[in-house]
Amino acid sequence: MVFLIRFIAGLPLRVTHGLGAFAGWLTYLVSPTYRRHLRDNMRQAGIAAELRPAAIAEAGKQALELPSILLRPLADVVPRVRQVSGWEVVEEAWRAGQGIVFLTPHLGCFEITAQYYASRAPITVLYRPPRQKFLQQMIETGRQRDSLHLATATVSGVRSLLKALKRGEAVGLLPDQAPKVGEGVWVDFFGKPAYTMTLAARLSETGAATIFVWAERLPQGRGYHLHMRAPLKELAGATVDRAKQINFEIESLIGECPAQYLWAYNRYKQPSGAAAPPASSREAE
Repeated sequence: MVFLIRFIAGLPLRVTHGLGAFAGWLTYLVSPTYRRHLRDNMRQAGIAAELRPAAIAEAGKQALELPSILLRPLADVVPRVRQVSGWEVVEEAWRAGQGIVFLTPHLGCFEITAQYYASRAPITVLYRPPRQKFLQQMIETGRQRDSLHLATATVSGVRSLLKALKRGEAVGLLPDQAPKVGEGVWVDFFGKPAYTMTLAARLSETGAATIFVWAERLPQGRGYHLHMRAPLKELAGATVDRAKQINFEIESLIGECPAQYLWAYNRYKQPSGAAAPPASSREAE
């Protein structure tokens, strides 16, 4: 498996994405659970069925592109970002002396966003070790760059994020990652209650700049287009209110390129020990 991963890492991105599209379809065809999650989540979000084939292929590309991002030198990875939109919001935060909270949903190539920023300034990213040891080794190797630091999803890891923000540095996390029991609240995501992390909302209360970022996967393996923007509406209110708004912001981002969202991710799962979700807003209507 390690040899295969390193082999994939050495392939041209165009070839990697071609193989990834095939792998995406293979996974869709052989896994009923994967197929059900993808279909149900797209239907819940109101995404047209015509986009399903593209979403299946893009999910496979996302999986196979990881080794080429994590196991290559940063000097090889960064040039794959062909275009950046919204970099001015980063420079604005720098001028204000603010720390930055980068919120990157499971949209496009989410791994390359922190890699790109780390080539310009320090960033600490939240990290939850996978169950497979070979994946853990690959991720830890690839994410530990000179200016890219890891913070485990623990109390000490959260402290590391807060310390980085106090130093005026950046932190990054996936705000649509399903948290453990006690670490989230039930708020709607595309009209259905999803157990949503409160950490992203709490970090937005620190006075740091909140920036949403995602990397669009360009056709034919040409690279990536990095999109950055401030929230459409300033995050405010109690933690749960901010969590609701963050979900709304993620929905807006997904609307820019719905085929590249990771629809098969079990976003609506109920963590072990968590109370049952409330009725959705749509059901209440």
